[in-house]
Amino acid sequence: MRASRRIGGEGSCATGVQYAALPYRMKDRVEVLLLTSRETGRWVLPKGWPMAGKSPRAAAKREALEEAGIVGRICKRPIGEFHYDKRLSDGGLVTCKVVVYPLAVERQRKRWPEQAQRTTGWFTPDEAARAVVEPELAMLLHEFAPPAKDKPAKR
Repeated sequence: MRASRRIGGEGSCATGVQYAALPYRMKDRVEVLLLTSRETGRWVLPKGWPMAGKSPRAAAKREALEEAGIVGRICKRPIGEFHYDKRLSDGGLVTCKVVVYPLAVERQRKRWPEQAQRTTGWFTPDEAARAVVEPELAMLLHEFAPPAKDKPAKR
């Protein structure tokens, strides 16, 4: 897999945003995928900086592949945003805005670039909301419902 050139870098939160995928699947109920961060081990969404030549949703989809091995269909429109404090290499903190795009999971690859650095797990939206630290992300997860075309048929 060829690496994409990233725009900005560690300090870009001060002037920009990050993009995240909210991977989900339909079983008997809706489940969402979270993964652990490399630095703190807390539960997070796959997210990253803008990428040269990629739309925000394409960047979010790429992060889901690199960080969690997820392949699927990403929505055209975001469902919301949240903020979090990112620790910089110099020890400082900067607040980042993260725009979130739902991603309907088709499969998870057997191998992916950051597999050895992270743990992934499937949660109900309510379980995921309790697992994350960021209050705005918890609210997004708690209120998450898949786009209409992906909802299970009523029985």
